[in-house]
Amino acid sequence: MYRILELNPQLVPFSADIQLRMDNYSRKKAQLLKDGQSLSEFANAHLFFGFHRSKDCWIYREWAPKAEALFLTGDFNHWNRASHPLTCIDRAAGVWQIQLPLDALEEGSRVKTLVQHQGGCTEHIPLYARRVVQDPQTHQFCCEVWGTEPFPWTDQDFVPGDTLYIYEAHVGMAQEAPKIGTYREFADLTLPRILDAGYNTIQLMAIMEHPYYGSFGYQVSNFFAASSWFGCPEDLKYLVNKAHGMGIRVLLDVVHSHAVKNTAEGIHLFDGTTEQFFHTGGRGEHPAWGTKCFNYDRNEVLHFLLSNLKFWMTEYHFDGFRFDGVTSMLYHDHGLGTSFDSDRKYFSLNTDTEAVTYLQLANELIRQVNPRAVTIAEDMSGMPGMCLPIADGGIGFDYRLGMGLPDMWIRLVKEQSDEEWNLEQIWSSMCLRRPGEKTIAYVESHDQALVGDKTMIFRLADAAMYTDMNKSCHTMVIDRATALHKMIRLLTLAGGGEGYLNFMGNEFGHPEWIDFPREGNGWSFQYCRRQWSLLDNHFLKYEELGAFDRQMLRLSKKYRIFDQSMADLVMVHNADHVLAFTRNNLLFVFNFHPTKSFVDYPIHVPHGVDYEVQLSTDDLPFGGQGRTGHVPYPTPGHVLRLYLPSRSAMVLAPVGMEQWGT
Repeated sequence: MYRILELNPQLVPFSADIQLRMDNYSRKKAQLLKDGQSLSEFANAHLFFGFHRSKDCWIYREWAPKAEALFLTGDFNHWNRASHPLTCIDRAAGVWQIQLPLDALEEGSRVKTLVQHQGGCTEHIPLYARRVVQDPQTHQFCCEVWGTEPFPWTDQDFVPGDTLYIYEAHVGMAQEAPKIGTYREFADLTLPRILDAGYNTIQLMAIMEHPYYGSFGYQVSNFFAASSWFGCPEDLKYLVNKAHGMGIRVLLDVVHSHAVKNTAEGIHLFDGTTEQFFHTGGRGEHPAWGTKCFNYDRNEVLHFLLSNLKFWMTEYHFDGFRFDGVTSMLYHDHGLGTSFDSDRKYFSLNTDTEAVTYLQLANELIRQVNPRAVTIAEDMSGMPGMCLPIADGGIGFDYRLGMGLPDMWIRLVKEQSDEEWNLEQIWSSMCLRRPGEKTIAYVESHDQALVGDKTMIFRLADAAMYTDMNKSCHTMVIDRATALHKMIRLLTLAGGGEGYLNFMGNEFGHPEWIDFPREGNGWSFQYCRRQWSLLDNHFLKYEELGAFDRQMLRLSKKYRIFDQSMADLVMVHNADHVLAFTRNNLLFVFNFHPTKSFVDYPIHVPHGVDYEVQLSTDDLPFGGQGRTGHVPYPTPGHVLRLYLPSRSAMVLAPVGMEQWGT
């Protein structure tokens, strides 16, 4: 019996489906790997295809199985469309090749591939292009030959930490100036802020090349090209290398769930056929995103995608991946409108078993390339075994995103006053995690702040953010907003998962929404930047919110709360709006009551020792009223009697905890 069934006995009726999952995985590996080959040895398409310079010549190879002829054109031949044909060196596999003299190409040479097929002759970007740029006059994209010089990496001794405090970031909107920020600006200006804030991992969005800036990077056109919106490939390597020098892990937000439909910029119809990469008919069309869906059963597609993962890890030293759109991959209906309220819905004809197999292979490959690598699944369905090892019947991810938590907080803030919040239901949502599988908890990511939506602080404070965020100003609206902002984050970090994520700027209450420059807003960058000056302004409350977030993370890391996978509930009292729980010996106490403070409130604790306050949302440096004293609390009979100010939370630790261990 696989361990997934031991952890989830309710899945025993679906043991045949779990076995099918494992049989598919074993069968596909046997198809792909020959003569004892490993997945890492298999996933080297990028070392064969594309442009490569040897000591004697340039070699360009391409995969185009249904093409009738290929031609290379570019500035090296004055864009002649017929002078440089490729030779088909393997008709069965559809492999084409051309050799060029060493002086024909240089770094930055611009090229395109002409493909002749049954439908005519079309221009394309080479499939394995490592740099793609847009002409400012014609707005057309083309490939630049790149990567001829090795990068001077200095991160060979980098060892990432064993916990995840993730800073989700977008390079282009990471600066305050109304423009597209660069890789080097992010490395030099934003990384120090992330380090100071206490985050040890960055999750970079929009790195894979995408023709439309406003897509947030989720409509990828060129899978092996680092986005030219932010600079050249060496600049991205500079960023990763500098992050490693600071002790910061770097994850890539990888998009293998779909691809942009574009043919001139993307991989669609490269050889004149849809089936080269994608399913034909309706299965190949994503109804909500207007994109193409990969055929994960085709071995050549797996070769492309698995090599893509290895490429980003070896060429750019990424430490792992957050896989986007996993729910869309797992189900034929992409999970659209499906309520996953029954285990049967995970194991039905709606399940795309080929995608499950691909994700298993991807996770195995990633560990072979880098045993310390981390993988995170963006899956809102709760697929069983998503974050269990493959040998246990799982899919092999390390973590899943706790996507239900931000949905819960938005629903509560939008639909109820905090006087009406049910703490028992909130606590149940915190604990809604599959046994043995890790979750990344978060209050809001970029998803919760897109145009038409609001950040959490903006939902809580609304228009008062524009007028009342001065430290000397105290209004009921702002005091409530800042108090709940801190409490919601502390509760989510401490109770919601085994890792934590924050989108850049939200830790200090960045206002408003995210809106990329587009025709509808006059191509404005007003809402596509980060206003760091708000955090740096000593007269504004943003500084206090940022200080609280920093101290919250520092305390969490000091006492290693994620070493205990699930917190232990001490008490929940809906009428009083009080919640208390312990995690790795720390005691977390929340009083969500809007007006009532409690004196000598009894809290039962597991240790018969004195406790002292380590952190309070009501502390003056964090914009509170300073109503919580940092003095030891005696525990006669294992009962603490605490003063709990209204709308505040505190964290207590046993006195001398550092000495007697956690």
